[in-house]
Amino acid sequence: MIQSETLELLEWSRLCQHLSTFAATKLGTIAARHLKIPASPPESEQLLAQTKEIYELENRLGPGLSFEGIQDIGDSLERAELQGILVGDELLAIATTLAGTRNLRRVIDNHPDLTILNDLVADLRTYPELEQEIHRCIDERGQVSDRASLKLGEIRTSVRQVRSQITQKLHNILQVKANAVQEQIITQRSDRYVIPVKAPQKDAVPGIVHDTSTSGATLYVEPNSIVPLGNQLRQLVKREEAEEEAIRRNLTQQVAAVKPDLERLLAIVTTLDLALAKARYSFWLKANPPRFIHREENETITLRQLRHPLLEWQHHHEQGSAVVPVDLLIAPHIRVVTITGPNTGGKTVTLKTLGLAVLMAKVGLFVPAREPVELPWFDKVLADIGDEQSLQQNLSTFSGHIRRISRILSAIDEVGDEADEADEADEADEADEEDKTSSSLPSSLILLDEVGAGTDPAEGSALAISLLQYLADHALLTIATTHFGELKALKYEDERFENASVEFDESTLSPTYRLLWGIPGRSNALTIARRLGLKPEVVEQAKTQLGGATDEVNQVIAGLEAQRRSQETKAAQAQDLLQQAERLYKEVSAKATGLEERERALRASQEVAVQQAITQAKGEIAQVIRRLQQGKPTAQDAQQASNALKQIEEKFIPKAPPKPKVGFVPKVGDRIRIPKLGQTAEVLTAPDSDGDLTVRFGIMKMTVKVQDVESLDGQKAEPVVKEAKNRGADEARSRGESKITTLAETPAIRTSKNTVDLRGRRVSDAEITLDKAISEATGPIWIIHGHGTGKLRQGVHAFLQHHPRVSRYEAAEQADGGTGVTVAYVE
Repeated sequence: MIQSETLELLEWSRLCQHLSTFAATKLGTIAARHLKIPASPPESEQLLAQTKEIYELENRLGPGLSFEGIQDIGDSLERAELQGILVGDELLAIATTLAGTRNLRRVIDNHPDLTILNDLVADLRTYPELEQEIHRCIDERGQVSDRASLKLGEIRTSVRQVRSQITQKLHNILQVKANAVQEQIITQRSDRYVIPVKAPQKDAVPGIVHDTSTSGATLYVEPNSIVPLGNQLRQLVKREEAEEEAIRRNLTQQVAAVKPDLERLLAIVTTLDLALAKARYSFWLKANPPRFIHREENETITLRQLRHPLLEWQHHHEQGSAVVPVDLLIAPHIRVVTITGPNTGGKTVTLKTLGLAVLMAKVGLFVPAREPVELPWFDKVLADIGDEQSLQQNLSTFSGHIRRISRILSAIDEVGDEADEADEADEADEADEEDKTSSSLPSSLILLDEVGAGTDPAEGSALAISLLQYLADHALLTIATTHFGELKALKYEDERFENASVEFDESTLSPTYRLLWGIPGRSNALTIARRLGLKPEVVEQAKTQLGGATDEVNQVIAGLEAQRRSQETKAAQAQDLLQQAERLYKEVSAKATGLEERERALRASQEVAVQQAITQAKGEIAQVIRRLQQGKPTAQDAQQASNALKQIEEKFIPKAPPKPKVGFVPKVGDRIRIPKLGQTAEVLTAPDSDGDLTVRFGIMKMTVKVQDVESLDGQKAEPVVKEAKNRGADEARSRGESKITTLAETPAIRTSKNTVDLRGRRVSDAEITLDKAISEATGPIWIIHGHGTGKLRQGVHAFLQHHPRVSRYEAAEQADGGTGVTVAYVE
């Protein structure tokens, strides 16, 4: 009972309502509105794993996971089991549900790394044969189609023929008896075809009157000539209905036969949809997945920037104010936290926020807090929040609180009794009690609002202290709000207690809704009273009643608050600097990456240009070589080839950069400076080939190096470089010879020495001759094998492919024989 009260106090139903809006199916909506709280940590871990994998799957899929076609077919399955006959729309809903579920499973199967979801749909049966049979028999309007059975098709053909005969006869009567007919229309009354006849002329159209107009001026008559056809039509319609019912009964029996599998299918689909709703709600909240910790392993409860989910919804959908987050960092040894501060400061909201965060983690929802989110798995969340005053039950505020706290303590004792029984069973099974971990550790979360309020302050304070000390022994964590100053001192008497307070801005006389840890709240009543205009003498008298000790305590707390604000300001500045440095680092990294990419692209384009230039140069050199090979080469031909190669060289080899302009060159009569001596001198001789020149300063003459002097305006003298003469080049030029320089190695020219003719030989003989030619070759050789049957060419290529000295081979140029000649390149 107290747990259901707690859920009501925390407004859990509102959160479930918000969650249900993210569901994709009616079943998921219902499940979200009636969300069950798991009873064990493994269940919560399983639900969290499902939410995480659905969250990951949603991120991978562009449009998200689709539940199209899936409907709530639970009632139809129940009626099918009770041998009821399903209508066409119900059967069609079953077929679309099977198809939609199959599509869901197909999407999940495409992501085998999502093990939880794959295990969930592993045994899912979607009965495609049943779906196909339903679609064969039921059309998209939910009606039984003609192709459902041969008999039904024949009956409907007969129905159409009889209807056609009836309408044809009625049209003839309308034309013949036009004066007696009220309107030229054919209508139906009681499933019989009739025509409107004027009442005074009813004898003009003999037949059966099935209806009369409101005014009595029109009679709806079925002419006697079509009565037999009408009777025949009614019989055919009855037969049609019976056949349709038989078809639907057969389909219903097929559905009933697989009802357990279809119910399991609905359960799996509902689980997937509920997990999807949790993932989408968590994404909307900007929440993060929690991790369950163990307090006995000295792990700290970590909830930074925790936000109230209902206030977030109110802010986004109901024009509420922005949510102020709170930080909850609770050390493992802390069992009780007392929160003090002024009214409307956010104490109660903090209690509810923590309670909802714990429940959200238990049901597999992410928690609206900054990562990491770490909190224990509480077996129970019990709360006493708000005023339970009741005139009908004769309960005061204090009585209401005590009744609810009594129920909380009873619930805790029940958990303790169950744990003791488990321990006794363990002791019976375990011989060594010291090696056994204690399973009786308290694991409840208790939330108390204004503990001890509503009665005499002295008695209420004493009762609150006793209650909190009891809870410190029997509950894993208790958070209590209070106005009693005595509770602030518990921290200094018992290390399991901690203080916190809600911040209050004295300048605006309003709370900031921020939670301050380690600092008890100050009493602001007198300050607020003074600011609101209460007479100063009254406030001063109140201060004297309190005594100086209270004032000193408030001053100490004020100092602590000021120190905390200073530290937070510095921390915020440091955080800003860190973010700025990270941003600058990212910008610099991006620019460096861009420069590297540009450099790579430029280098690649340069390489392509160089390769193109080399290819073009090789082509032009090859043309020169072919001109030399045509006819008997002469000295004049060689000279022309040499000139052509020089032109190619000038075209493709980049010119050397121009020499830098000559700096200061000492000339006879110039005034110069000798830095080493700190003297100025006059140049008597120009620099010789060794870079020496004669200078005079005063009455002295001396020889110095040209690099040791400079002009009066500071220009260094250009050093003298000896020109190295190329005697061999001079001799070559004197003989009229020229040296050929090209971009690549000078291509070899085909001669009789590097040409091997194998035509007319066997492959074995040709290999001997070819091996000898390769061993003597110093460059490429031309192998003439002709075309013929192609066997000699194949044998030559096979031999060249495995020869260690042959780097590659290719067909000769067309002018050298084309595919009848192979050029082998010998290393």
